[in-house]
Amino acid sequence: MQLFSGEFLQYAVVFFVLALVAAVLGARGVAGVSMTIAKWLVIVFIVLAVISLVL
Repeated sequence: MQLFSGEFLQYAVVFFVLALVAAVLGARGVAGVSMTIAKWLVIVFIVLAVISLVL
């Protein structure tokens, strides 16, 4: 049984791209929030990947 799929990483990439586009367009608030969400999704992905490798 696989504990996680790569969806967290895919969503992190989507939020990262959204943050880049928002930063280019000058929406710094949206860019900051998107980068924060992307960062947390990557952290969750790494934690689940390590747990999956250990188990």
